[in-house]
Amino acid sequence: MKKFALVALALMVFTANGYAAQKASVVVATGGIGGVYYYYGTQVSEILSKNNIPATAIQTAASVDNMLLLRDKTNPAKNSYFIGTVLPDTAYFTVTGKHEKFAEKPAKGTILWMMYPNHLHIVTTANSGIKTLSDLAGKRVSTGAPGSGTEFTALNLLKAANIDPNKFRKWEKLGAKESDEALANGTLDAYVWSGGLPTGSIVELANTLKRKGTDLFLVPLPDSDPGVVAFKKEFSGLADSQTIAKTIYGTAEDTPTLAFWNMFVAPESMPEELAYNITKAVFDNLETLHASVKAAKDTTLENSARFVGKTAIPYHPGAVKFFTEKGLVK
Repeated sequence: MKKFALVALALMVFTANGYAAQKASVVVATGGIGGVYYYYGTQVSEILSKNNIPATAIQTAASVDNMLLLRDKTNPAKNSYFIGTVLPDTAYFTVTGKHEKFAEKPAKGTILWMMYPNHLHIVTTANSGIKTLSDLAGKRVSTGAPGSGTEFTALNLLKAANIDPNKFRKWEKLGAKESDEALANGTLDAYVWSGGLPTGSIVELANTLKRKGTDLFLVPLPDSDPGVVAFKKEFSGLADSQTIAKTIYGTAEDTPTLAFWNMFVAPESMPEELAYNITKAVFDNLETLHASVKAAKDTTLENSARFVGKTAIPYHPGAVKFFTEKGLVK
C-alpha cells in the first residue's frame, strides 16, 4: 500500500507540473491579415504545435482585441489560455486599467518576451526651422490618425514636453500617407509616425522632397531632452533609446529617438511550466521565426532578457525562469 501511495503521489506531481502544461490549449491572438502581427503570431503557433504545445492562431483587430481575449477568454479551469501580440502602451493601459475598456476590470497580463521595436519618427524638412521637440510648439503638426498607436504616443510625448496641441498653428490628425502629402505640399510643418525601419512611405517622401529642392529631417529625441526624460519616467521600461541611422532615409545625421518594443504576452494565470515551455520552444527555434518574419530579427534572447525587472508590466515567472537558465538574468 505504501508503495502504491508513493506511485500515486508521483503521478499526481507529474500531472500537475508536466502533463497539464503539455496538454494545455493555447490560442495565439495576432492581428489583421497582411500585418506583421498576423504573420509573427501564426509562425509562433506553428512552432508551438511542432513542439508538443497544441496551439491555434487567430486573426484579430490586434492589440486591444488581444488583451480583451487574454482577459475574457482565458479559462484556467479548462486549461485554455490566450496569448498574443500587443503594443507596449496598449499593454500598459489595459493592465493598469487606464484604458476605458479595462477600467473596471484590468487585464492581468504578463510578458513572455519582446518581439521587435517600433521607432518614433518626428518628420519634417531641413528648412522648416524645427530642430528640437520644443520647436513643434505653434507649428502645423499632425499627431497621427485618430485612435492609432501613433496618436497615443504623440499626445503623451507632447504632454510630457508641456506642448499643448490645441495651441498648434494647425493641428491635423492624419495617417502616414496623408501626412507625407501634406508635408511635401507645404501645408504641414511636421508629423509624428511610429513604425518599423525603414517605413516605405518616408523613404518615398525623402525622394519627393529632394526633387522639390529640400531634404528630409528627423527631429532628434535625445535622452537629455526634458520631454523625453519625463516621457520615459511615465512609461518606465516601455520606451527604449535607439538611433535611426542616417543611411535609413538619407538624412544628414543619425537621429536619436525612442523605440517601443512590441510584446508577446500571456495571462498571469498561466502555469509557470507552460509559460516556460512556450518561451523555450520559441527561442529554441529562432532561426525558423527569423526566416519567416523579417521584423522578428530583433526577437533575441538578449533583447528580451535585458528588460526583465525593468518594465511597468511584469514578466511571467516561467519566462524569467527560462532567461535565468540561459544565464541572462540573475
